[in-house]
Amino acid sequence: MIVHHIYPLAEPRVEREALALVNHGYEVDVICLRNPGEPESDVAKGVNVFRMPVRRDKRRGMAMQMMEYLIFLLLAGFKAASLQRTRKYTSVQVHNLPDFLVFAALIPKLSGARVILDLHDLMPEFYCVRFKSGMDSLPARLVLLQERLSCRFADHVITVTELWRQTLIQRGLPSSKVSVVMNLPDERVFRQPATEAPPEPLEGSFRLIYHGSVTYRYGLDLIVRAVDKLRADLPGIHFECYGGGDFRPNLIALAEELGLQEHTTFHLAVALEELPNRIRRAQAGVVPHRRDLFTDSLLPTKLMEYVALGVPVIASRTTVVSSYFDEDMLQFFTAEDIQDLADKILDLYNRPERRQQLIQNAERFNQQYHWSTMAASYATLVDRLIGRGMNHPPMEPSTIPEQS
Repeated sequence: MIVHHIYPLAEPRVEREALALVNHGYEVDVICLRNPGEPESDVAKGVNVFRMPVRRDKRRGMAMQMMEYLIFLLLAGFKAASLQRTRKYTSVQVHNLPDFLVFAALIPKLSGARVILDLHDLMPEFYCVRFKSGMDSLPARLVLLQERLSCRFADHVITVTELWRQTLIQRGLPSSKVSVVMNLPDERVFRQPATEAPPEPLEGSFRLIYHGSVTYRYGLDLIVRAVDKLRADLPGIHFECYGGGDFRPNLIALAEELGLQEHTTFHLAVALEELPNRIRRAQAGVVPHRRDLFTDSLLPTKLMEYVALGVPVIASRTTVVSSYFDEDMLQFFTAEDIQDLADKILDLYNRPERRQQLIQNAERFNQQYHWSTMAASYATLVDRLIGRGMNHPPMEPSTIPEQS
């Protein structure tokens, strides 16, 4: 696998897929970025990790970011070519962004390896929003062209939702060449204890939580401003944020400007295994995405993690989220409407029975979608792509939980 990010902490999807293949009997290598202090190579949970001396910086402009992408493309391509001589890869999976990173798999592909392009995000929509340009602008058309060329180079494409699959098909990708592997929570980590009830909050307190990337488009300032509106009526309200990102300093400054130091706590990212216990302490998880061309088509993993842990969710109403969750499963609010967000938070505080109903109804999603099932389908897809027979070791029930 090749990913322009650090491994394993930064991209849970990459780790989930890598471990799914390891548990299916594959040997897996990951070529990724290297943070200061990290070794050039090591082994993480059975996955061989090779790190390139490139640092990710999301604050760079488009030109410098493209340069960063190209440097990593060259280094990762040379590394993949070097490893191909001894590892004899049967498949190489490349994760975007960027899409054109798939060409780092050129030498393995020429040597017979099958290439999978994993589109975590649709790059044309992402860049239109980030750089405030329309889909008909020249930069957007160039990004769309590289998406098409990248998909054409790959032997198979996977993406995260059916909506994005249909978008790729509409752009000319054959339906047989693209599959969906959803970003579902790993139920080995994100699951409700069989006997343990959610902790009862202290009287008058109401804890909100968010974890993940801290960027402007994810609307975390809306939560802070909603807390500011509510603190007079709800003195015990508290917002906990876990994660880093370019908007984090702005968010902390906003909380200080509004005098919300006693009502907000900002943590950096914590290990995945630590998150469930911290999330369970909250009375609601908040997913307040702003609505734009990109976020309207996202199904946030954090939202599904809250649902998996039995925590009520307050979420902005977007096209994809509404297609998977009904009104009786989530507490929806109008995207970017601070007053509506504040009203919906207060409603959940005043109606504990509503919180319980949301938990019970959201269980319908958990019953339908399982990472264990998705992992098996994903591994089978790789088997089929490389023509692998049935002589591989089966997945162990203790490693991949059975579907309930």
